Amino acid sequence: MHPDLEPLLVLQNADVAVTGCDARLKALEPELKALDDQIAAAERVVAQARAGIQAALDRRDGLEGKIASYRTMQEQRRQRLEWVRGAKEASTLMAELDLARSVLAKEEAEFMRSGDAVGEAERKTSEAENALDKVREAQAAQREALAGRRQEIAAEREAAVKARADASRAVNPALLARYDRIRRGKAALAVYPLHGSSCGNCFTAVPTQRKALIQRGATIEGCEACGVLLYAKE
Repeated sequence: MHPDLEPLLVLQNADVAVTGCDARLKALEPELKALDDQIAAAERVVAQARAGIQAALDRRDGLEGKIASYRTMQEQRRQRLEWVRGAKEASTLMAELDLARSVLAKEEAEFMRSGDAVGEAERKTSEAENALDKVREAQAAQREALAGRRQEIAAEREAAVKARADASRAVNPALLARYDRIRRGKAALAVYPLHGSSCGNCFTAVPTQRKALIQRGATIEGCEACGVLLYAKE
């Protein structure tokens, strides 16, 4: 066996462990996203319901202001009527008073309905908030389990990263640089065993002389086709 092979394989195993942890952490993301999406949907309903309260309040306040203005104008008409002497002008003011009284009655009825609308908006908001609380409560156990799994995997990853750092110090620097360069490529691993007379990654035939050197442990050769490092299993 080549003296650099064993530390190189230890390093690769550490890298595989880190990559595996990363994959397991990533696998948790869809589950967490689904939970977050449920919360976000319930929160949007709450926000819409609260906006409905504000809209109902604004309408009620607007009607209240209009009614107050109409009442002021009615009072002014009544006062003018007391001072009017001409029958024609009095008749005109009376007609205005009757019309304004009808308009005021409609606005007051609308104001009463607006109060009911505020109450209905508040009821819907309360229901939406309760629904949001129930979603959060229903998710609590699942989120706790996810957090536990994430914490466990993160701890494993931290240990694997430390093992990787320790292993890298045992590898020849030139070989380590070559190994790291290969890992940045498309191959799943950087080091593969021979598959008969072929590369264990791309299955390209290895020249006889190079294969013999690899099998004797005299060298760690790279595949001419895909570039990965090759060794012979004992």
